[in-house]
Amino acid sequence: MKSICVFCGSRSGNNSAYTEAAEALGRTLAQNGITLVYGGGHVGLMGVVADAALEAG
Repeated sequence: MKSICVFCGSRSGNNSAYTEAAEALGRTLAQNGITLVYGGGHVGLMGVVADAALEAG
């Protein structure tokens, strides 16, 4: 698998477990060389996934 498309909410919600999972997903994708494709903005869980992927390289 070379890339994956992720669609998440534009808000983080009230449960921090979702934010933690989004960060872990972004890091895991980057560490495995998988390109993240997303269509959301830079807010909420979508932004968390994107930021974590970018930070992890």
